[in-house]
Amino acid sequence: MPDADWWRTLWPDPRGVILALGVETGMDAIDLCCGDGWFTAPLASLARRVFAIDIDERMLEQARERMAGVGATNCKFLRADAYDVANIVAQPVDFVLMANTFHGVPDQKRLARAMATGLRPGGHVAIVNWHRRPREETVVLDQPRGPRTEMRMSPEAVQAVLERMGLRHTRTVELPPYHYGAIFDKPGAQRLVTLAHDTDNAP
Repeated sequence: MPDADWWRTLWPDPRGVILALGVETGMDAIDLCCGDGWFTAPLASLARRVFAIDIDERMLEQARERMAGVGATNCKFLRADAYDVANIVAQPVDFVLMANTFHGVPDQKRLARAMATGLRPGGHVAIVNWHRRPREETVVLDQPRGPRTEMRMSPEAVQAVLERMGLRHTRTVELPPYHYGAIFDKPGAQRLVTLAHDTDNAP
């Protein structure tokens, strides 16, 4: 995770980001690869219940501390691999957030399928990514930041992966200065099953 100073500079209004992504009051939500909880706390301020998932126990501890600091009690912290999200959260949720991580996932197709499985029909996935710009152009506190240039994904590239797993792209929002949020929904159960079947053997 980045250090707190430049993370705060880059994301001064995490609640505004959550609202821009379409989170609504009363949703059940997952913060997948939640890190230190920078977006978990504002997510919990809107959602009915939040599952914060990360594979790194140190990050989860920082997220717990952040949540305690704002007095939030509606979040469950789970140390797990992101690929297992549909198995560790017992009931389908309304919203899955994955911020600043999808570009580095080794098997994006597998993760997209897991996120789709963990959603109720009509639920949403939001992928927050760095724009596909040269790293030397994404400067925070006078230094280039973010993933290597060749790792960055355009909104269209993210869309191609998630739509193959039956999720439907609804919109992409700009998250200045360097990010976007690609938002998808899960169609009716029967259509999703058909699409998933059709894409299982796709290269």
